[in-house]
Amino acid sequence: MQHLEKFMIRAIELARHGMNQGAGGPFGAVVVKDGLIVGEGWNQVLASSDPTAHGEVMAIRDACAKLGAFSLEGCEIYTTGQPCPMCLGAIYWARIDRIYYGFRVEDAAGIGFDDAEFFRQIGLPAAARLVPSRELCREQALILAGDYLRLPSLQRY
Repeated sequence: MQHLEKFMIRAIELARHGMNQGAGGPFGAVVVKDGLIVGEGWNQVLASSDPTAHGEVMAIRDACAKLGAFSLEGCEIYTTGQPCPMCLGAIYWARIDRIYYGFRVEDAAGIGFDDAEFFRQIGLPAAARLVPSRELCREQALILAGDYLRLPSLQRY
């Protein structure tokens, strides 16, 4: 178990670094493949004025750039906090095999990062969510989707 803890300690160090520099909240992450760190990140929401610059997303971007791949299959992610819905989605899209986290969603809520409503909203039908959405230009969008499937260099991901 100690080899796992060193990766979480590194995620905590990254989070502390970013937090102390005013980059964002106490969220850091590392992506590990075959026992080696291949990606690192920390929350940079404030530093970059980017609400998607969470620690996990930054670590995934770093790992993908270093590995030259969009799939992180065979990797694990160590993150200081249980992933929010956005980060969880990014982890699934990246095909990461396993998640290790430090504090829980409830702990994050206690320091001002309450994701409970986001999780609740995702479970609702689109028409019942706080942020309204509606279908628009479906026929044109379906043509685009069909054109994508016919690309000669189509690469699925």
